[in-house]
Amino acid sequence: MPTHLPLVALIGWLLILAASVTAWRLGGKPERQAVLLVLATSFLASFPGLIPDHDLQRLAYLAVDGVVAGGLLMLALRYTRVWLGVAVLLQGVQFSLHAYYIVAGKRYDNAYGAVNNLVSLGVLCSLVTGSILAYRARRREAAK
Repeated sequence: MPTHLPLVALIGWLLILAASVTAWRLGGKPERQAVLLVLATSFLASFPGLIPDHDLQRLAYLAVDGVVAGGLLMLALRYTRVWLGVAVLLQGVQFSLHAYYIVAGKRYDNAYGAVNNLVSLGVLCSLVTGSILAYRARRREAAK
């Protein structure tokens, strides 16, 4: 295992926590529900790596990404926020990435890791952006 992986995982968790705190403090109900979904599934995504069978491991990652995509889709349909639409599209890319690697029988490589991490970062950025927009909208309403 490369020595930089624990550092990358630590940075990933710090970004998840920072986005979660920001969304919880600034966001409204949709952002808070999305935070709970992201935190729960991020925690859940830690466990498939413990499965010894690599094929089952890949299916477990696919299932976790499917839960995130489905949850974000439900929130997007309920609250109709642009940032949720962006997050759903990004999760669709992530789900497709997993499916492609499973169907093609490819091993996870650097391209997979880069796309996976960029998509996850994009979802977090859309969550933070949505939280800031919700905060600004509340401030505008309070100023009226």
